[in-house]
Amino acid sequence: MFLAGIFTLRIVDVIDIILFAIIMYEIYNLVKGTAAIRIFIGIIAVYVIWKVVQALQMQLLTEILGQFISVGVIALIVVFQPEIRQVLLMVGDSRIIKSQRKRFFFWRVKLDNPVNLNIDKVVKACQKMADAKTGALIVIAQENELAQYIETGQAVEAKISGVILETIFFKNSPLHDGAVIIVGDQIKAARCILPVSNKPTIPPYYGLRHRAAVGITEKSDAIAIIVSEERGDIAYCFDGKLYEDASPSDLSNFLENQFK
Repeated sequence: MFLAGIFTLRIVDVIDIILFAIIMYEIYNLVKGTAAIRIFIGIIAVYVIWKVVQALQMQLLTEILGQFISVGVIALIVVFQPEIRQVLLMVGDSRIIKSQRKRFFFWRVKLDNPVNLNIDKVVKACQKMADAKTGALIVIAQENELAQYIETGQAVEAKISGVILETIFFKNSPLHDGAVIIVGDQIKAARCILPVSNKPTIPPYYGLRHRAAVGITEKSDAIAIIVSEERGDIAYCFDGKLYEDASPSDLSNFLENQFK
């Protein structure tokens, strides 16, 4: 019976499967590098389990999981609100066709060589600011380009430079509050507002800079570097984990491993 069903597969069914795969792939690309990817995978897993128990005619589990699936659309809207907003903004932008011209469905053609982070300039700037006890919060984007957080700050659009970073975080600078966000080899924006983590394991003597660093790395695949104004030390944060008292060589080695 099962084999008979396979042999009666229509062309429309094949197209249906292909379109579904493309949509799932695009959703995955949208949320990868963010905390939402785990929720997305969890929802897919629940749906697959629901179909399995339904096929096995397990009435109780089918009923319970069916109720869960029935409110899944509302849950998706709530959970993926920032990502949905970002997609709608892209669709409404007339430049979307131009920005996507190197893309054909889910195959991406990269014509340019990838730009590497200028690690040396970032590390030296952090070392100088630590020596001067100048507080700083630098966020380095990876796959997730943090567009929704860049929008909250002041656009800079400058090549990475130690002088620019030190100038931004100089205590009398109007841009020193908030975070600098770096994408590729560019300082995209300064004075950016980041989500603050409520994780109880963060030491109580750390302030909002450290909590914001943990918060942004909990919600994305970004790396956050913190220079303490009070202690003059360097810390960095990745995947929601805070690495304290890092030497310039520790920071350099970590960034080398991430970007090289």
